Amino acid sequence: MNIDENILHSFGGESIRYKAKEFIFREGEHSLYYFQVISGKVKLNTFNDDGKEFIQNILGKNQSFGDPLLFIDRLYPTNAVSLEAVEIIRMPKSNFIDMLQKHPDLSLEMNACLSQRLYYNSLMVRNMASQNPIHRLQGLMEYLKSYYDGDCQHCFPVELTRQQIADLTGLRVETVIRIVKKMVNEEIIKLDGRRILY
Repeated sequence: MNIDENILHSFGGESIRYKAKEFIFREGEHSLYYFQVISGKVKLNTFNDDGKEFIQNILGKNQSFGDPLLFIDRLYPTNAVSLEAVEIIRMPKSNFIDMLQKHPDLSLEMNACLSQRLYYNSLMVRNMASQNPIHRLQGLMEYLKSYYDGDCQHCFPVELTRQQIADLTGLRVETVIRIVKKMVNEEIIKLDGRRILY
């Protein structure tokens, strides 16, 4: 969801800057804000009992997070951590609800955005359950591409490192490197230097 910055500020949204690797919120904290990325990247992650990180999502400019929980009053199930220097607009829950009530068009856009997220999350879960690592990587790329406006083959840049792809898919980084080469050979993806184009 991308809401005009002027509207966010007019309803009490404040711009906040974070340095790389700073927590924006932690798993288990109360969901109190709507967040929208102005610049930089944010990762949503969790850790298993052994301390292994699992990345749930990586968000960039104009993407929002924290919003689904504002409707159901639940604790954050993930951490939000800045991957690099980040600027975010943060809006308190009561202001966010007030904004949606006064701008029903935004509420409809929010419903469409949440529906799209649910749809692609279900596809991603299905692909993650696959033992086939190519299906896992394709599922991740389809999910990431769902946030992208273009609809062409090999034009979507996957702005993730091989390690981040491994963390998102539950695969070992060596497996990701091997599968990326295989996907290039099968013309599923292209490489522009080290960057993957899907």
